[in-house]
Amino acid sequence: MTCASCVGRVERALLGVPGVSGAVVNLATERAHVDGVADPLAILAAIKAAGYLAHLAADRARDDTETRAAAEEAQLWNDFQLAAILTLPVFVLEMGGHMIPAFHHWVMATIGQGTSWAVQFLLTTLVLAGPGRRFFAKGLPALVKGAPDMFSLVALGGGAAWSYSTLATFLPGLLPQGSVAVYFEAAAMIVTLILLGRLLEARAKGQTSQAIRRLLALQPAIAHLRRGGQVLDVPVDMVRPGDLLDLRPGERVPVDGRVLSGESWVDEAMVTGEPLAVAKVAGDPLIGGTVNQAGALVLEAVAVGADTMLARIIRMVEAAQGGKLPIQALVDRVTLWFVPVVIAAAVVTFLLWLVLGPEPALPMALVNAVAVLIIACPCAMGLATPVSILVGTGRGAELGILFRKGEALQALQGVQVVAFDKTGTLTEGKPRLLAFHAVTGETQGALLPLIAAVEAASEHPIARAIVVAAEGMALPLTEGFRASPGLGVSARVSGHEIVVGAAREMTARGIDIAAFATRAAELADRGESPVYAARDGQVVALIAVADAVKATTTAAIEALKARGLTLAMITGDDDRTARAIARDLGIDDVVAEVTPEGKVDAIRRLKALGRLAFVGDGINDAPALAEADVGVAMGTGTEVAIEAADVVLVGGRLPALDQAIGLSRATMRNIRQNLFWAFAYNAALIPVAGGLLYPTFGILLSPVLAAGAMAMSSVFVLTNALRLKRFGVTQ
Repeated sequence: MTCASCVGRVERALLGVPGVSGAVVNLATERAHVDGVADPLAILAAIKAAGYLAHLAADRARDDTETRAAAEEAQLWNDFQLAAILTLPVFVLEMGGHMIPAFHHWVMATIGQGTSWAVQFLLTTLVLAGPGRRFFAKGLPALVKGAPDMFSLVALGGGAAWSYSTLATFLPGLLPQGSVAVYFEAAAMIVTLILLGRLLEARAKGQTSQAIRRLLALQPAIAHLRRGGQVLDVPVDMVRPGDLLDLRPGERVPVDGRVLSGESWVDEAMVTGEPLAVAKVAGDPLIGGTVNQAGALVLEAVAVGADTMLARIIRMVEAAQGGKLPIQALVDRVTLWFVPVVIAAAVVTFLLWLVLGPEPALPMALVNAVAVLIIACPCAMGLATPVSILVGTGRGAELGILFRKGEALQALQGVQVVAFDKTGTLTEGKPRLLAFHAVTGETQGALLPLIAAVEAASEHPIARAIVVAAEGMALPLTEGFRASPGLGVSARVSGHEIVVGAAREMTARGIDIAAFATRAAELADRGESPVYAARDGQVVALIAVADAVKATTTAAIEALKARGLTLAMITGDDDRTARAIARDLGIDDVVAEVTPEGKVDAIRRLKALGRLAFVGDGINDAPALAEADVGVAMGTGTEVAIEAADVVLVGGRLPALDQAIGLSRATMRNIRQNLFWAFAYNAALIPVAGGLLYPTFGILLSPVLAAGAMAMSSVFVLTNALRLKRFGVTQ
């Protein structure tokens, strides 16, 4: 594909295939994402019928794609060099005479006009037939099919200038009196300058995908596998879940795993964005691609190949980079018809100059029509949005921010309200049991094993805190475990019905908790969560559980408030506990003691205040993440939450949310700048190229200048997008 018009035509061809329900084509990544049940061979055939070639992404490794891109860039460099060498004498012979009268007289006196024009013909023909052949080989068939693209404009413009000049050189008698002139330098310079623009474009595109390449480079090729009492160096592809691996100081972790023995510090910055190394001891998780700093570790492989976090990150980034923002829809509608409109404008320009223009009317009509054709190539329009997405999402990945959907980039910039889950998002998600209050006649030693036995089947952080507190105790068997999400759990233990949960769960079951009312209020006022335990319908204990606020939460909240955002907390925790934490953090609104469905209702209510982002990490947050305008999942959370989210903060660092909003705004600002430049450039210069300023100011735009301006417009868009690579560095 060469320009935005190609994108529209390929999408239209794809949508015409039976079984295709959706298609998104990306000019910057040169990929199409197709939804539906169509036969892949039918899809490839439709693309070929539209005048393009494609292959299934699965059939070509990423390395092959990069090799092809490098080969294309090398070919462009060779073609540009040859074109420049051949064009320089043409430019000097023709334009040198216009700029320096003495040089013109010298040429006439030595080789003569006829020889000069013949030399220009030969060199220009070599330029068009050699380096410029691609424009004619692709552009003219597209024109014949009624689907002209950027190459068609170049072929028409360059071909028209060459044809007219050739006629003037060898058959001047066929032209009207006074209209014999040559424009070989225009044809040659058009090809040379556009080759230069495409070369710079190819190099800039290569830089835009560096983030993916850096992520790919994080995975080591070799792992030290323990097998049969030996340590074998094997390719990482051979590692399977459950294998034991040695990890030496300074090495990268080969796969996702769990520390079995040893202690060390691991630098996870390249995956999570967290600048400080993380201490690792037995039982701690390890992320593939991170760097082991000091100690030697033995790890058990947990996830390998496509299941590792690094592989998932790469897939998410590629999906976001291939996406299309809502703002792109307008661009697509305009650019699909842009090239035919430009050709029509060039024809009108030619006819107007031929009828109304001063003498010599024919060559002036030709020159201005060629200028219109060349200056209007919509390359910059097609690249304006996708390259910014490419660079923005890549930079996000480097900062530990994954935009799972490209649309999230546009949605996040307009967020006015941010709502948080509490446990695991604002807090560590690792509550500790601080106090155990039993009713008269009962003891912690007798009750805690019963309560922990029930909670052992639950994944809730509070349940884990209770189980950890019962470590070393013999836990009895349970039967008939039931969980009420966000409320509590129950089971039969040693012949008794044990219920553990919040006040709402007890009230719903008709269990009287008045005996602990005062003490529970005191706990909640201190930010501790009161959890009740009942046996056979009678409350027997009140447990105080506290979850420490993350060290980075306060700074993150302050940064978001500095952006003027409204902040809310939506939690299933006790109302007084939640309000105590919100008060300390400076959060504006609190919705507490809600079920997962209640979180969805709360989000719907908060949406009245503006576009809303919800940040959560648990299974019970998935409905809320899906309901929010933008769902943001903590990367340390559950798979369900991550799958339901639009944005993932890989390391679970809340300050990354402020960076994500900043990056979203910077990317959208960058896209608007690109689109303004692309559209304003065409809107302003097409009339100038057509000769609008000539009657008043005597100004005409040469096709050579038009070619240079067109090439530079694409380079400007790409260079502007590459500025996003510095986001977060110089802020």
